[in-house]
Amino acid sequence: MYQQKKITSADRLNTAETILKKFIKMKTIPAVATRLITMLQNENSTFQDFEEVIKIDPTLVLRVLRLVNSSYYALRTKITSVSEAIAFIGIDNLRNLIVVDALKHLFAKVSRATVFSRNQLWLHCAAVSICCQMIAERIFTQKGEDAFLCGILHDVGFIVEDHVLPEMFQEFCKTYNPEKHVMIDQEASILGTDHQTLGYLLAKDWRLSNEIQQGIRQHHKCLDHVEPKNLSGILQISEYLVFRLKVFAFPEVTIDLSPPLLLHMKNNIREYRVIAEDLPEELKKAEEIYALEKK
Repeated sequence: MYQQKKITSADRLNTAETILKKFIKMKTIPAVATRLITMLQNENSTFQDFEEVIKIDPTLVLRVLRLVNSSYYALRTKITSVSEAIAFIGIDNLRNLIVVDALKHLFAKVSRATVFSRNQLWLHCAAVSICCQMIAERIFTQKGEDAFLCGILHDVGFIVEDHVLPEMFQEFCKTYNPEKHVMIDQEASILGTDHQTLGYLLAKDWRLSNEIQQGIRQHHKCLDHVEPKNLSGILQISEYLVFRLKVFAFPEVTIDLSPPLLLHMKNNIREYRVIAEDLPEELKKAEEIYALEKK
């Protein structure tokens, strides 16, 4: 049995760096996806560059075309080439499709942790990502692609833990009790770090924006000073709404919001009620994109 102990932020970061290095060496994410994610951060990359790399993996070509032709995008004319797909959806949406495809590869693998469901976690991440995009676009009239990406990646640290330290991760799943423990502290007491820190480092390794990195890094922290329109605020509000739809990563987890976010929601309650009402239909519309392949 692992004994609970106090782990500092520096300790968590150091341990997370070690775990992530092992995770990357395990090559759990397809090489083409990793290369594309890196290319997406290079402003000099052209549509032709992406097309050439995607075509290296015929299976990825089929998946990209299937996704862009799904009911989610509701195209009038079927797209038949990668170059057409990229031109239509744009670089930001291409990035998100590639990340979703890479994550689906991870989440579809079987976990040794019998008290943990990767499928349930994936459904939670999908719901949070869609809710993040809805809030960014509807409440704050921002582009929603970064908010979407922050939502889909926010809990990926759990999968990293499950891959690299399966026995310790299973111990965490078995021992975590929300009435006794703060989730990230219980994680750290057993694994030496937490999923927030691991997700932050993965986003950093992929050279995603600093705002995405920080949103992931602190999504379980009840922040006294947080701007609702920043990704940290949007992500926490999304988790709060998704919790009320009972789409849980862990069934026992409860979500509390900081006073600034609660006040913001109270002042915009009508808009948030509409989002909560529309979210189930948006999830249904995106089923094709998020469906995990059977293993």
